[in-house]
Amino acid sequence: MQDAYIYDSIRTPRGKGRKDGSLHEVTAARLSSNVLDALKDRNGLEGHAVEDVIWGNATQVAEQGGCLARTAVLGSGLDERIPGLSINRFCASGMEAVNLAANQIRGGAGEGYIAGGVECMSRVPMGSDGAAIAVDPSYALETYFVPQGISADIIATEYGFSRDDADAFAVESQKRAAAAWADDRFARSILPVRDVNGLTILDHDEYIRPGTDMQSLGGLNPAFEAMGEVMPGFDQVALMKYPHLERIRHVHTAGNSSGIVDGAAGILVGSKAFGERWGLTPRARIRATAKIGTDPTIMLTGPVPVTEKILSDAGMSVGDIDLFEVNEAFSSVVLRFIQAFDVDHGKLNVNGGAIAMGHPLGASGAIIIGTLLDEMERADREVGLATLCVASGMGAATIIERV
Repeated sequence: MQDAYIYDSIRTPRGKGRKDGSLHEVTAARLSSNVLDALKDRNGLEGHAVEDVIWGNATQVAEQGGCLARTAVLGSGLDERIPGLSINRFCASGMEAVNLAANQIRGGAGEGYIAGGVECMSRVPMGSDGAAIAVDPSYALETYFVPQGISADIIATEYGFSRDDADAFAVESQKRAAAAWADDRFARSILPVRDVNGLTILDHDEYIRPGTDMQSLGGLNPAFEAMGEVMPGFDQVALMKYPHLERIRHVHTAGNSSGIVDGAAGILVGSKAFGERWGLTPRARIRATAKIGTDPTIMLTGPVPVTEKILSDAGMSVGDIDLFEVNEAFSSVVLRFIQAFDVDHGKLNVNGGAIAMGHPLGASGAIIIGTLLDEMERADREVGLATLCVASGMGAATIIERV
């Protein structure tokens, strides 16, 4: 079995996922093609250079449907003989694309892949695909389905995280992201988005609110309280599943939850022979990958069991990991990870995360792998772990090590 290496990583800035966001006029296919072209040009790839493009996106409908990966290939400068595969593991789609590419290489199914993902949430709203798990009573009732925000509040209730805990984590994410941008820590990986005339549309993550503090966050109303207590009564659904809880404490707001944004990211993955063929130096080896299913109601606890699984599979312990990237879907998700493994926050999300910069669902998994690799190189660290919670109760993880 041959090793799989990361040769390059690139992402677009994240634009606000609204009609007034800077990337609203750019389709997911075009954003993806831009990333593919950048990876091709930066690495001197020609002809049928890679076996496949594996691309994740969570809402596969309308202009994000119809095998978006293949559309992106045909819209790019890549050879038309390179196919495309669209995959969906919700928030972990971009990571799963990278993991699938790595495991294909390990198994001998090709020497090189481009993997990553995209989500244009200003153009294709989350939930617009009408997923059965949420709208079909025969599934929703059986699984005690609740929206993700309620799930995040269940985690806070179950594991004892207060509103102040959630807000304090969010403030720190904003501070770290602002400091990282000020220090040009993302410079190697950021691909500015330009229009047809070559004029820059966006060259920075525009969702960041560096002036965020506890006072400003404290003035926000709980975002999921109404749907839990008043609308369809999702709190009662949760309490039927978890009768030991007296009530659900709603601590999450727009300020301590991930931002809705547009963005894309791609990673060039290949074998040793692939790098030698194209004169490329590997930046990291993909040491292990893992995925797991979890309780679909509390839904977002997946980073804990999938981290236990990947560490066991790799013969490692938490102490062997120098840096962590845990996707900031909601504050409680990461707080639970820190609590479960007693992780030093100084080793986790050191450049901020999705609460500050946004969570473009299908791209986030590839984004955090790239962010992790950049920080490992900057801080001279050897081993890193990236993980995400996933809708419907799943988790995904990747361990990389520098070479």
